[in-house]
Amino acid sequence: AVTIDFIRRQGAHAQYVTSVCMGAFLLGAAGLLKGRRAATHWAYVDLLPLVGALHEKARVVRDGKVFTSGGVSAGIDFALTIIAEFAGPEVAQAIQLGIEYDPSPPFDAGHPDKASEAATALMVHRNEEAHAGIKRGLEKV
Repeated sequence: AVTIDFIRRQGAHAQYVTSVCMGAFLLGAAGLLKGRRAATHWAYVDLLPLVGALHEKARVVRDGKVFTSGGVSAGIDFALTIIAEFAGPEVAQAIQLGIEYDPSPPFDAGHPDKASEAATALMVHRNEEAHAGIKRGLEKV
């Protein structure tokens, strides 16, 4: 509860409030996503309404001062978006070049809209326990 209270207090006065992947649920539990559009890992988007958020299907979502992103790889897109906000698009592009971020995945299966049913089923099964744990945790907040 101390962490949630800290996030709530800091978020109320912060210039920007940000999260990557499952961090959206910490922001949500702190009340910082109420009525806002948000992103998180695709396997947990159905839980966003439990924290008052509206899911927006995107890798990075900005709603006012709040930036959220999808899963881990979306965190790179998120970081470049934040850098562009602070330092301008040229700096963000230079950093992208510096880290050679030029995605060319071996498969086009990075979202359930693109992945096979078998791959999606494997991930859903793998995440069932975590999904239930998040629900239990949010019920306690």
